[in-house]
Amino acid sequence: MKILAADIGGTNTKMGICDERGHIDQFKEYPTESHLGGTHVIERLLVQLAAYPDYDAIAISTAGQVNTEEGYIVYANENIPNYTGMKIKEIVENRFHKPVKVENDVNAAALGEAYFGAAQLFHDFLCLTFGTGIGGAIVINRQIYRGANGVAAEFGHIITRPLSEMSDGTKKTYYETYASTTALVRMAKQADSECVDGKVIFDKIRLGNEPLNQIVQSWAAEVSVGLASLIHIFNPAAIIVGGGVMEQDHLVRLVEAQTKDLIMESFSDVKILKASLGNKAGLLGAASLFL
Repeated sequence: MKILAADIGGTNTKMGICDERGHIDQFKEYPTESHLGGTHVIERLLVQLAAYPDYDAIAISTAGQVNTEEGYIVYANENIPNYTGMKIKEIVENRFHKPVKVENDVNAAALGEAYFGAAQLFHDFLCLTFGTGIGGAIVINRQIYRGANGVAAEFGHIITRPLSEMSDGTKKTYYETYASTTALVRMAKQADSECVDGKVIFDKIRLGNEPLNQIVQSWAAEVSVGLASLIHIFNPAAIIVGGGVMEQDHLVRLVEAQTKDLIMESFSDVKILKASLGNKAGLLGAASLFL
């Protein structure tokens, strides 16, 4: 079966033809231009999909909370304006007359890792991506757990700080406030204004910048606090961590060590593993919905 898969991200959209072996042909990537709004994003997607002549179905991974049965966006934040309510499945099916499935991007990445990547050996695991915020997915018996309203695993919004730290109505106690890549960059820029992204931070650490190394140590501790809570709740066999900063092997090992210092001994068998599919995970995970 040949699946035309697309992965709509806030910055770039990727697409290609996927098969049951995890191969991707005719891969391409283009700017999402998400700041122009949801209608523009989908119209641009339709133009790009139309360039593919031969496939059996269309699978779409996208940012935002997704109703997978009906294929529309339940909620999307300001990263893609006016995206909430977008009926992606209906729009794409009406245009191309092929079966269409739509999935949240982190759920899709988790499925990609389950079928083709780092989670192939596990039936029960969690997947977290660390970026602008923190995205999450829960996999139980190789299936995505969606919750009562289909929007489970908003791990970025678990509370990891005392409510006394919340002020002026801002939600400063959320996990992603302190443990996202955005949080790491914010902390690093206070010490060095050149630290505009994770790459700069880790390049400077490799050159011996000890203050930045200490900041990363503190940030990893924030990551570990959230992971420890999730481990005690779900008792997963593994946690797959992704996002650009988690490409650093030593960082994943640091997070694992700090997390295991926080959890009960009876949970210590849990594995904390780096996602292995990179930017192809969403494509392959979306395709797996049909395979």
